[in-house]
Amino acid sequence: MMTKLLVRFLLAGAATSVLSSYAGAGSDTPMAPARSNPGARCAALATTLSAQWPNRSTRVVSAAFRAAGPAPASFGPGGPAMGPPPMLPAHCELVGVLNERTGKDGQHYAIRFHLRLPTEWNGNFFMQGGGGSNGEIGDAVGRLGGGAAPALAQGYAVASQDSGHDNATNSVPERGGPVAFGFDPQARADYGGASLAPVVAAARAAIQRYYGTAEKYRYFVGCSKGGQEGMMLAQRHPELFDGIVAAAPGFSLPRAAVAEAWDTQSFAAVAQASGGPPSPGSLAASFSDGDFRLVGKAILDACDAADGLVDGIVGAFEQCTSAKVLPALAKVTCTGAKDANCLSPGQVTALRRTHEGPRNSKGDALYASFLWDAGWADMGWRMWKIGSADGRVPALNVLLGAPSLATVFTTPPTPPGVPLLGPLKYALAFDFDRDAPKIYATGPGFPRSAWTDIGARSPDLSGFARRGGRIIVPQGVSDPVFSIADTIAWYRDLDTRTKGRGSATARLFPVPGMAHCGGGPATDSFDAFAPLVRWVEKREAPDRIVAQAGAMSPWPGRTRPLCAYPAVARYKGSGSIEDANNFVCRPTA
Repeated sequence: MMTKLLVRFLLAGAATSVLSSYAGAGSDTPMAPARSNPGARCAALATTLSAQWPNRSTRVVSAAFRAAGPAPASFGPGGPAMGPPPMLPAHCELVGVLNERTGKDGQHYAIRFHLRLPTEWNGNFFMQGGGGSNGEIGDAVGRLGGGAAPALAQGYAVASQDSGHDNATNSVPERGGPVAFGFDPQARADYGGASLAPVVAAARAAIQRYYGTAEKYRYFVGCSKGGQEGMMLAQRHPELFDGIVAAAPGFSLPRAAVAEAWDTQSFAAVAQASGGPPSPGSLAASFSDGDFRLVGKAILDACDAADGLVDGIVGAFEQCTSAKVLPALAKVTCTGAKDANCLSPGQVTALRRTHEGPRNSKGDALYASFLWDAGWADMGWRMWKIGSADGRVPALNVLLGAPSLATVFTTPPTPPGVPLLGPLKYALAFDFDRDAPKIYATGPGFPRSAWTDIGARSPDLSGFARRGGRIIVPQGVSDPVFSIADTIAWYRDLDTRTKGRGSATARLFPVPGMAHCGGGPATDSFDAFAPLVRWVEKREAPDRIVAQAGAMSPWPGRTRPLCAYPAVARYKGSGSIEDANNFVCRPTA
């Protein structure tokens, strides 16, 4: 059970014309504000909207009024959040379903959505993104970072959705379990983002009916797959949201999955050099925690001072190049037998290959590089790359990445085999000349490639910008699954496309040391939503977001500014280095 919770924790998902037509249909008898007998009005939603949903296949599974009280036990990724659950206000909870169908793979599919409508409504709509392979309806509470109250508690109507498949019913063991939906082309498309607009339309219809008026502002917040969904919305549905937080965006998911196979092969080579066939256990043993501490120290020795302050944070992360790091690693490379005080040459080769990113035999890059950073020594980084040191949790690159690459991100889909051994075998046999192009391939029954359905890396945000949309993109520099280098390249493409005005629509906030959506030797606790709201509603563009280091960091309680790229945090020269007030955001030299 603990293993399952840990894995899920580390994962921490044409509407305009439809909605405009709905605004007239049925609005001749609008409902009174929700505070007038909200319980009765909540129960009535199941019938009052039955013939007026934008998508006529929509039906209500349940509609029930909830009194004020603590958040449900599912609050937080994979289970109860740390600490006491937050209090939620009185609200109407609605669960609905639309587009029920039988897929080409014989499975029953539908898009399920979850909506909470607070009695004391602030007039705005909030949608939360999904995570991993989705397939979970979500709690529709609107979790936020930095100690901020959930969106529901702030008065937002909140929605979540499962992206068109259900892990409880669409999990076919011989086809990869929860990623078996990859064998159905429409389920792939729904997962990629086709499910988003219909759910937004349904949520807005319910809001209009319940409150008797439309919402004023619409916001979307997600990380990882949820970040990909935010990017998909900004690029392909720019009319739907006014503000988006797309954290650690998986907008290059298929390419990132290729990189996961590349890394698995790189670290498996270390395990093979020690003797015996590669296995989940030998992969985890390719580096000890002590080995990673040597790696982290070498990176800090090479790069920590580049931002003007030796503090355990590689603030000037773009200056942390191989030209600096590889000599530092050479100093701790074994000249004889491997022991606890040095790294084997094979280990250093694996690190270098991870940094460079996957390539085919011609040397063409298949994904971005991964930047050197202090978070490479952190548990979150190793969990993705090779698994926990005790072997209890396998590499997430194998557990999650390889099955997804086999079934969802390549065409035709391939059954990945029995859990762990099958996906590991698939990743080790992945050919970067033969197999990597399959992420762009079509085939019988699959008229669109995985990249077309799921990739959301376009720098064209012109439609989103024209209507005044704003997007904030926080991401850890030590993100082990989606490279910050790819996100920086996307931002530069956007800036070039807009002739230097990319920051008018999008702000990228790198977080040195942070892993995937949190964790690492970093100031990883922050609220990006409040600055987004100020940017959208008051036109106050954020140049910095104050973040705090958590209890598991080397410096609990430390605060630092996260700076809008390309600026980095610079110490003023006086005052405590634990206080963000003593730092300014300035571009690197």
